[in-house]
Amino acid sequence: MDSLMIGVSGIRGIVGTSLTPELLTRFALAFGTYLDGGRVVIARDTRTSGDMIKHSMLAGLLSAGCSIVDIHVCPTPTASIMINELAADGGVVITGSHNPIEWNALKFMGADGICLSEEEGRRLLDIYYKGDFTAVDWSGLKEVEDKDPLDIHIQKILDKVDVGLIRSKGFKVALDSCNGAGSVITPRLLEALGCEVTKVHCTPDGLFPHNPEPSFEHLEDLCQATADGNVDVGFAQDADADRLAIIDEAGRYLGEEYTLALAAMHILSTNPGPVAANLSTSRMVDDVAGMFGSSVVRTKVGEANVAAAMQANSCVVGGEGNGGVIDPRTCYTRDSLTGMALVLEMLARKDKKLSDVAAEIPAYAITKRKFETARGKVAKVLVAAKEASGDARVNTLDGVRLDWPDRWVHVRPSNTEPAVRVIAEAPTAAEADALCNRFMKIAEQAAV
Repeated sequence: MDSLMIGVSGIRGIVGTSLTPELLTRFALAFGTYLDGGRVVIARDTRTSGDMIKHSMLAGLLSAGCSIVDIHVCPTPTASIMINELAADGGVVITGSHNPIEWNALKFMGADGICLSEEEGRRLLDIYYKGDFTAVDWSGLKEVEDKDPLDIHIQKILDKVDVGLIRSKGFKVALDSCNGAGSVITPRLLEALGCEVTKVHCTPDGLFPHNPEPSFEHLEDLCQATADGNVDVGFAQDADADRLAIIDEAGRYLGEEYTLALAAMHILSTNPGPVAANLSTSRMVDDVAGMFGSSVVRTKVGEANVAAAMQANSCVVGGEGNGGVIDPRTCYTRDSLTGMALVLEMLARKDKKLSDVAAEIPAYAITKRKFETARGKVAKVLVAAKEASGDARVNTLDGVRLDWPDRWVHVRPSNTEPAVRVIAEAPTAAEADALCNRFMKIAEQAAV
């Protein structure tokens, strides 16, 4: 299996195998050329490969005539905020996100602090493949500036919530940052909100104690700490802290799908308006929007697609079912820290336990699976899924999504792994599992 993934959403690979200094420097040259030697914010998560990758990127960006603002280890949304704060021309975040520790990746952002669109990504790839890079001489080399961005991000969130109300509740919070980019900034935010924080895996050394994807099977320690510690809520982040999974006060994994639903319910309660979500996101968000007479705009998977829809439709909130909340008052990037603050403010206003608040949202069962396959097999997989649609409503905006009155399944190629994802939602876990298993079998057979 080829571990290198080059696409419009960025570059991702296994360090030392497919992700090499030579390749990284060429991508940095391409991005510097794309920006015409502008000002670039560079950030990374805590992975031990981060320094190697950063210095490869610095060499290429400087050679292309860029000036650099190095904000070091911080969450992806922090980089987005700093691009806007500094009026930079773009940014690079070095993060493998939810991928295992041997992986790393590059996320490219434009001057708006949003990951490049498909069209912008294609322009960058065109420069990369042609190899026609800008190269300045010694007199054109610019400086590398250091900045600490954490307080700026924290204050931006504090300005958007009722800090006094949240502090008055004295919430107890358990936090699992997976020893990633959220390990330092997130406890500081929660403490600023008056929370007593139980830290679970918050050492920013990049040595992940579990797979960084914040799914149920990886969060046993956090669920236990939440159940045993008389804690009001448990929060789990991925390695670059743009995704958030939630544990209720009993130590029960609510999961990533509830993150956007809860945040949307809170925001819409005071500011009704359109919501944006991708095609793989639970229909809970449709139910929540319906409570307030709001509509949902569905998009292709990828935060750039959601952000573009939010801007085009003046959405008050948006995100993805993988735990990504986008609050445009903070930034047009998924932000787990903003998600936490919104959930805490909602709990404070409602003065209820999290389990009781979650029970206000109609519940569904969702099953998510994936399997590795060569990218050349994906077209056959999608054809097979469409042929099995029966009487379902078919949407081919992103892979194949099939909708029935009370359930749906989405089959699509992953943007971040050499894999096909199959996601199914239905009224019960048994029905969701059966639907997902059926289309997994169809997809795997088509990929042979």
